[in-house]
Amino acid sequence: MLKIHNSLTKQKEPFTPRVPGKVGMYVCGMTVYDYCHVGHARVMVVFDVVARYLRASGYDVTYVRNITDIDDKIIKRAAENGETMAALTERFIAAMHEDSAALGVLPPDHEPRATTSIDEIIAMIGRLVERGYAYHANNGDVYYDVSRFENYGTLSGKRVEDLRVGERVAVDEAKDDPLDFVLWKSAKPGEPSWTSPWGAGRPGWHIECSAMSTKCLGDHFDIHGGGMDLMFPHHENEIAQSEAATGHHFVNYWLHNGFVQINEEKMSKSLGNFFTVREVLKHYQPEVVRYFILSSHYRSPLNYSTQNLDSAKAALDRFYTALRDVSASAVPVDFEYGFYATRFNAAMDDDFNTPEAIAVLFDIARELNRAKADNKQDEAVAVAGILHRLSGVLGILQANPDTWLKQQGPRRVEAIGTASGTASVKGVGYAALDSTIVEQLIKDRYAAREAKNWKESDRIRDELKAQGVILEDGPQGTTWRRP
Repeated sequence: MLKIHNSLTKQKEPFTPRVPGKVGMYVCGMTVYDYCHVGHARVMVVFDVVARYLRASGYDVTYVRNITDIDDKIIKRAAENGETMAALTERFIAAMHEDSAALGVLPPDHEPRATTSIDEIIAMIGRLVERGYAYHANNGDVYYDVSRFENYGTLSGKRVEDLRVGERVAVDEAKDDPLDFVLWKSAKPGEPSWTSPWGAGRPGWHIECSAMSTKCLGDHFDIHGGGMDLMFPHHENEIAQSEAATGHHFVNYWLHNGFVQINEEKMSKSLGNFFTVREVLKHYQPEVVRYFILSSHYRSPLNYSTQNLDSAKAALDRFYTALRDVSASAVPVDFEYGFYATRFNAAMDDDFNTPEAIAVLFDIARELNRAKADNKQDEAVAVAGILHRLSGVLGILQANPDTWLKQQGPRRVEAIGTASGTASVKGVGYAALDSTIVEQLIKDRYAAREAKNWKESDRIRDELKAQGVILEDGPQGTTWRRP
């Protein structure tokens, strides 16, 4: 049985969907004013795997991930750039989709935007005002009255009294209480606005997700996810708003992924220590980044470093080397190998424990290498089939092994000589050293070996190795890969 660590109760709980066989899941998406960084990539990959595994387990999943396309940062960045807010957000939404697709993240079933959910936002604020949970302040803004919600702080474990101790009463004189938060911001000159019962204005950040999640999944749904940094105040405020507005319990299971860290410090745009997905993908294949993210449990800190990315690349090379020259087509999993699937599912059922699931994949790869070494082709095909199927649940090992192993990694490639001349292949990138050059050099080396010219044969091998190409001689001839 699947067990999920519920941030609300601080413990693992058996997963029981509200409706048998169906799962509604909402994840807080990006605020689109800049390119996605590795922290955003972790959110996308983690919850992509959650959705994949739930579906692989037989659930009919409705996955919703929102887009925040109206926000103080967006307005500020558009003004700095001298462009419209719509032009800015559309550009970065397109970039986000490119990054997520590169990382193998499947599109969510619904991707609502704040600017297309204004009617639902205004309606929810109206219900909160009617029920006495919100008030229209003298500055034109509408605030949520935190003192009216009895369970405020349950998710984050914070006490209202403790929060209030360090607050400055004069933070905003329009508020009844420093802890109250804005639901509707009155219009300011030059800013986008919409009409509402409280005058022209725009929504606050927190109310957006409450309106969009209930719009797509109803007043009460199964799973709400996001980064750990959103637990307070964003998700705490979502609970307060949603339950006060609907009168229903909001979410059954809260999932929060841990931070991405650099030198033990959280990666974030505000700290200026972030790497965009695009920057990283200039040096590493997207699957390396995805594997790197999944190599740590989603609730643990993820330490970003080139060493850890290199380790991820090496691990994937081991898998693809095992799969090389073996058909991984869809074949029935032999009962003899079914225990691997049992172990894999047990790992994933334990709060989506991807590191343990990957350990099972390594055991399968070792079994595959043994079958290949013993020349047991039928057995190798069966084992490759289960490795391909289970790894697909994690969204990895779906590339052609030969193509993967011949991709150029992040190294500088200099000019290299061939029997027919010298090819200029300077540069950095996955395909900097052309495959045709490598194949020609392998033919030249074979000819040298046939002529017993061992010195020339060794020279070609060493020259290729210096350029990041590893030759592997076997009974079927010479294959090559990149480290």
